[in-house]
Amino acid sequence: MTYVLKAPTREKLMRVGTANIANVLLKHGFKNAMMHGIFPINSAQAQLVGPAYTLRFIPAREDLDNMTNYSRDDNMHRRAIEECPEGAVLVIDAFGNTKASSMGDMMAARLKYRGVSGVVTDGGYRDSPAIHAIGLPCFQKHNAPPATPIALHPISLNEPVGCGGVAIYPGDIIVGDGDGVVVIPQALIDQVADEALDAFEYEEFAALQIQQGRSIFGLFPATENSRKEYSIWKCAQKKEG
Repeated sequence: MTYVLKAPTREKLMRVGTANIANVLLKHGFKNAMMHGIFPINSAQAQLVGPAYTLRFIPAREDLDNMTNYSRDDNMHRRAIEECPEGAVLVIDAFGNTKASSMGDMMAARLKYRGVSGVVTDGGYRDSPAIHAIGLPCFQKHNAPPATPIALHPISLNEPVGCGGVAIYPGDIIVGDGDGVVVIPQALIDQVADEALDAFEYEEFAALQIQQGRSIFGLFPATENSRKEYSIWKCAQKKEG
């Protein structure tokens, strides 16, 4: 599968918030697009945008999961680190398990070097402070220091998974910020990016109005008349720019 996110679309998604995107997706009938209980490892990390490449874990079993087998080059967890495409987001389905680590700082460093955009898991990471220092945007349920084979067995790569209660198909677009992580279905990527940017820019206009003492009635949510005001304001902004 080709992982291509057009540069203009990516730029739009880098500007907007996950809340804007979730609202746009709701208008398109998608009520369950925001991952539940998934947070950035550090509130200061950069926004995350990229197409999903997935890894799925199942519970570990003692005869298969040990450090010897984990060290093999065909181990799917280690393969995911080497095979996740540049620009993609590695989405790790850990079925909500934080008894063992979904990733550590050495893996994060390798992903950063290879140009991967970031990582999302409904499990947790070890070495989270070191991961933040590496500069790779990462999201998790909460920290999970114990070694991976204690509780997690990697079973598949780049297949549909669930993460944070949301279905993710390879190539769906992942956007993460301080609020959490939202998933955009592939077929709606460009449309959602356009609509979310418009909503974001309208909120800039509305915020200025509120700062000047205006009521939210007739302003937020947007009305037909306030949208006309916004269009005039936006044209004026472009002329001044």
